[in-house]
Amino acid sequence: MSDELIISRNGHILDIQFNRPTKKNALTLDMYKAITSAFEAAEDDLDVRVILLHGAGGTFTSGNDIGDFLANPPMDESAPALRFISTIARTHVPVIAAIEGVAVGVGSTMLLHCDYVLATPDARLQFPFVNLALLPEAGSTYLLPRHLGYTKAAELTLLAEEFSGAKAVELGIASRNVEAADLMSEAMAVAAKIAAKPPQALRLTKKLLKSEQAKVDAAILEEGRLFGQQLTSPEAREAFSAFMEKRKPDFSNLAG
Repeated sequence: MSDELIISRNGHILDIQFNRPTKKNALTLDMYKAITSAFEAAEDDLDVRVILLHGAGGTFTSGNDIGDFLANPPMDESAPALRFISTIARTHVPVIAAIEGVAVGVGSTMLLHCDYVLATPDARLQFPFVNLALLPEAGSTYLLPRHLGYTKAAELTLLAEEFSGAKAVELGIASRNVEAADLMSEAMAVAAKIAAKPPQALRLTKKLLKSEQAKVDAAILEEGRLFGQQLTSPEAREAFSAFMEKRKPDFSNLAG
């Protein structure tokens, strides 16, 4: 594919960089396909011991590319975005993420499937789905209440407001804060430490830690089903029209 996604190997580390800085690294269908293929290949290659995710230009990812998303909405689990979600949720390869700038939508929900997350204190995370008349995805409706408690999960998803990288560490969504100047060197250092460990033991340990994977998979499928239904709703049409027209949406006259 194009250089919008840079995939490289550094010893036992598979490095995946989102590389659309002028678009805040928004993810396209082609990017999802390439990332998923890279994860699938890593799963079958014991020589890959860590996957590192990060973004170019001082930002992680703003989520889906809206134009691409509206032209090719994810209506079922065969959609590239949903295949990526299932793949990152199920991989046994340890995954590290380095977060700065924005991590919005899938940029935040994918972190729930990472094993170590470094974030700058001023990074801006958000689960914005309800603002777009959509539903949270990536199993987040199961994982957030389980890890944070119901009230905090409801705050993050129903208010759908931004929160900082510092707050992400406080909540346990991120592992620790690192200043931007040191972010990638620290991420590589953590990746190198993990990559030096016995690979089969790493993967089996991660498998045991994710003993409730069947419940996560079920949540992903149900979220995807309802997400597809909601995409065709009047309130979703209003939300996306307002987004494209750069105006505030008006849901006052919409029936349930």
